[in-house]
Amino acid sequence: MDDPANRCRRSSRHGRGRPARRRVLGSAAGLVGTAALGLTATGCDGQPGAARGSRHDPVGADERNRPGDAGWRIDAQGPDDAIEGFADRAGVRPGEEVRLFVSTTAGSFRVTAYRVGWYQGKQARRVWRSRPVRGRRQQGPDFDGATRTVRADWKPSVRISTDGWPEGAYLLVLDADSGHRRYVPLVLCSAAARGRTLLVHATATWQAYNRWGGYNLYAGESGGYHDRSLAVSFDRPYDKNGAEKFLVHERPLVVLAERLGIPLAYTTGLHLSADPGVLRGARSLISLGHDEYWTPQQRRHITRARDSGTNVAFLGANTCFRRVRAESSALGPDRTVVCYKTDWHRDPAYPRHPSQVTTDFRAAPRPDSEASLTGVLYEGYPTDAPFVVHRPEHWVFRGTGARRGDRFAHLVGVEYDRVTPEQETTPRPIEIVAHSPLVCNGRHSHADAAYYTVGGGAGVFATGTMRWVEALMAGTSDGGRCHGMDARTRRFVTKVTRNVLHGFAKGPAARERGAAEDNVKEVYGAKPGADAQAAEPAAVGAAPRAA
Repeated sequence: MDDPANRCRRSSRHGRGRPARRRVLGSAAGLVGTAALGLTATGCDGQPGAARGSRHDPVGADERNRPGDAGWRIDAQGPDDAIEGFADRAGVRPGEEVRLFVSTTAGSFRVTAYRVGWYQGKQARRVWRSRPVRGRRQQGPDFDGATRTVRADWKPSVRISTDGWPEGAYLLVLDADSGHRRYVPLVLCSAAARGRTLLVHATATWQAYNRWGGYNLYAGESGGYHDRSLAVSFDRPYDKNGAEKFLVHERPLVVLAERLGIPLAYTTGLHLSADPGVLRGARSLISLGHDEYWTPQQRRHITRARDSGTNVAFLGANTCFRRVRAESSALGPDRTVVCYKTDWHRDPAYPRHPSQVTTDFRAAPRPDSEASLTGVLYEGYPTDAPFVVHRPEHWVFRGTGARRGDRFAHLVGVEYDRVTPEQETTPRPIEIVAHSPLVCNGRHSHADAAYYTVGGGAGVFATGTMRWVEALMAGTSDGGRCHGMDARTRRFVTKVTRNVLHGFAKGPAARERGAAEDNVKEVYGAKPGADAQAAEPAAVGAAPRAA
C-alpha cells in the first residue's frame, strides 16, 4: 500500500501492537545455543513425511491426496501475550533445522506443523507435533531508535528438524496448555523448480505490515506515518493471529494449486533474491495476492526468467511497488527489511548507489516503473468495484461462460492496477482482457486485467486487483474478509485461475496458448492516456505513497 504523499487517498487501517520498550538494541548475547539447552524436538509424535514423487514433482500425488486435519484452524487466540512466537528463518530447505522463540503466560505449550494443501478439503495435513515444552514469559520488545526497528531479543524455546517434511507452505501452530493458540508461518523452499510452477511467498510484505511492538513500515507508536519504522525485523512475532497475510492473500491459491495436481515448487521472494537458481527451467512463476515489497535483485532475476521463457502471473495488485534491501540481524542473513520510502535521501545507499535506494521503484532517485514487468501500474486505494469482462474469447476466460460486459461485484479492490499506455515502460503487445470502471476517492479510472507476451515465448498475466486470491474462497466458511463477493464470483475466479495455472504449466504461453493481441488503442483511444486524464497514476518521479 501507499504512503500519504502518493495515494488515492487512503483511510487509516494500521494493525495494533504493543508500544516497543525503548531500549537500544544490543548484541545477541541472550541467544544461547539451543544445542546446549537440549531443546531439540525432532520426530516427537511425528507422522510419515513426503510420499515419493517424480523428478519434476517431488511432492507427488500421494502426498496431495492424503487425508487432512482441520485442527490447523485457530478458534481461541486469547490475549496478545497468551502465546506468541517466531522462527529464526522465514523459509528453509527440507531437512534443515528451525529454531522457535516463544513467549507464553501458560505453563507449557506444544508445536504442531501443518502443511497447507487441498487434503480432501481439510486444507492442511498434520506433519509433526512436539512434546510439551516448558513455557515462559519472555521480555518485551527492544527498540533501535535510529531506524525505529522493533526486535524481540528472546531466548530460543525449541529447535525443530524438518527432515522428511515435503516442500510447501506450513503453519506452525503454537498450542498453550491454557487453550490459546497462535500461528508461525514457515515455507519449506524448493532447491529447484525445473519443469514446475513456482509459488513465491511474499514474506517481505508480511513483515512490512507487521505491527508487533507498535511499529511497522506504515506507522509508529503514535499511529502516524511520521514515526514509522525505516527498517523492520523478522526477529519478532507477527501481530494478530500470527499469519494474517499468508492466510488471506496466499493460502487460497496454495490450496487450489495443490488440488489441481500440477507440479509445484515453493520459495520466498527473499530466498529468490539471494539464490536465483531455483528459477532455472521453471515453467511458470506465481506472485500471490499481496506482493508489494521486492528487492532489485528479485525483480532482475524474475525478469530474466521471463525473457528465458518462464511464464509469470501476478494474482494481486500493487505488486513490485516498493524497492527494499534485505540486511542481516543477530539471527542470520536477510532478517531485516529496509525501506525508507519518502525519506529515501536518508538511506545510507544514497547517493552512491541510487539504484539501491529503498523507495518506490517508480520514484526518484532512480525511477524504474514496475509496469515493465507486471504490464500494469498500481494506481490507488481504496476502491470497491465490479470486475468487468472485456474480451470473453480470451483463453483465460475459457469455460467460464462469461460474455462481454459481465460484471462480478466487489472483485476489484481494495487496491487496483491499470494498463498505462502513456508510459513508455508498458510492454507491447499487451491485451486488456478486463476493463473495470471505478471511482477512487472521487476520481474516475479503470482497473485492467491484462496479458502480454515476449519474444522468448513467455506469457505474463496480471489480474489488476488485490482481491483475486481472496475471491477463491468467497462465499465459503473460509472466505474471511470476502468484501461481499459471492459464490458466482468464486466460481468465475476459480475457473480463470485454473486456466492460467494449467496453461502456464505447459510451457511458454505465447506458443502454447497464443501471443497477445494488442488492443490498447481499442480500449483507451487513439490518444494515449486520454481515458485516464481524470485519474493520472502516481507514476514516474512522483512522491511515494502509505497505508
